[in-house]
Amino acid sequence: MLFYINRSIIRYTLKIGKLLSEKKQAKKELIIQCSLELFASKGFYNTTIPDIAKALKMSVGNMYNYFKSKDVLAKEIIKFISIYLGEKLQKINEEDISTKEKTGKIVQMYFKIAMIKPEMIDYFLRIYLSNREVFQNGCEGMICVNEFVTEIMIYFEEGVKAGDLRDQDFFSAFGLFMGYLGGMVFLKGENILPKELDDYVEDITENIYKALSV
Repeated sequence: MLFYINRSIIRYTLKIGKLLSEKKQAKKELIIQCSLELFASKGFYNTTIPDIAKALKMSVGNMYNYFKSKDVLAKEIIKFISIYLGEKLQKINEEDISTKEKTGKIVQMYFKIAMIKPEMIDYFLRIYLSNREVFQNGCEGMICVNEFVTEIMIYFEEGVKAGDLRDQDFFSAFGLFMGYLGGMVFLKGENILPKELDDYVEDITENIYKALSV
């Protein structure tokens, strides 16, 4: 009888632990989303932990239970974005379509996120790439964007294997691809483009594919 009671207690404890863990993760994601929006509107250095806590109606002390400092939060945000983009890219990579079609879907996906979640792409371009000093300890190189970069690598490798893309240095190809996408998003953000990003998907796809193809 004691064995069954203990087993029930263990199951109950594990269930509560899982619920608390899920609740904490949901709260962390809420903090990340709010932080992204504040960083986009006020700037990274002009936004403080108390600003984020106030926007979320949390105490500053409670904020620090989730993220020990703004630098820790900054690193967690870029990891969150990398996972989000990586999952989108993985779905495209797993489709049974041509390399050119994958190129178009990646361009379309990136532009769509730039339109519906502009704070994500803005963070990647204006904070992560422009403030490398914040990401020195624990985010050296591309460690914190591993999921995203891995899926881009897979896209290139499979394209080369299929005979569609030139076998070239990864960073040259990566820089070209992301340069096109980042440049267009930047121009849109500065209100320079006369049309919506969607209207450029076909042309950008063609340009990137031609630049990378055999």
